[in-house]
Amino acid sequence: MKFENTGIENIVVDLHHLDDLMEEIGFVRAGQWDYERVTYDYKIEVLEAKEVYYLRVQGFTVEGDIGRHDATIKLLTPLLGKHYYPHGVEYGEGEVFPKSVLNKSDELLKRVNQALQTLS
Repeated sequence: MKFENTGIENIVVDLHHLDDLMEEIGFVRAGQWDYERVTYDYKIEVLEAKEVYYLRVQGFTVEGDIGRHDATIKLLTPLLGKHYYPHGVEYGEGEVFPKSVLNKSDELLKRVNQALQTLS
């Protein structure tokens, strides 16, 4: 599922600032990058249903190199996906997401947007 019109799409930001603010909000980058792309995930667990969802914010390099930590990143439209063990995460339009997961995702994306606005 795509989260359109969050306010973060197409924002251009320094990688160091982006790493710091995403980590502060609870997103994890870990090893999810290559020299031109970066991905931050937030894991949302619904314990009673034994389901796991991932809110994903991705970006690509408009200048510099992620591996050298000197990149400027342009953010893309955030995604929400459901994890299916052992196959991975599905982001398809046919997925159904609990209201609590959608609300949590909206809240997180608003926090990301507010944090990015303070950098401008």
